Amino acid sequence: MGFPEREILIDILQEFMILSRSVKIMARRNLTTAEIGDIVRTTRKAAGLRQDELAGAAGVGLRFIVDLEAGKPTAQIGKTLQVLSALGCSLDITPPPDTNGARPKGPQKA
Repeated sequence: MGFPEREILIDILQEFMILSRSVKIMARRNLTTAEIGDIVRTTRKAAGLRQDELAGAAGVGLRFIVDLEAGKPTAQIGKTLQVLSALGCSLDITPPPDTNGARPKGPQKA
């Protein structure tokens, strides 16, 4: 038995995404890598996907999904974002209140 076609898998995920948007998984706070892994695993299982199916839909390897769900602290951010996107999850980043989202303009002098 081969992998399902990517388009079919994405359609399944799109339907799940609509369902999952109405549920807040966690209140705003800092997440650990283990918590991100738990969210990925829980969302994947709720969508009825195997790890290899999610890997195919997200364009990452099976080993990456295994490591991500285990909470590996050195998981690549780009691949993690691909997996979250494939599951219909979002990631919000809020800058500290005093920065207004501004980046430093160069080397800071002491």
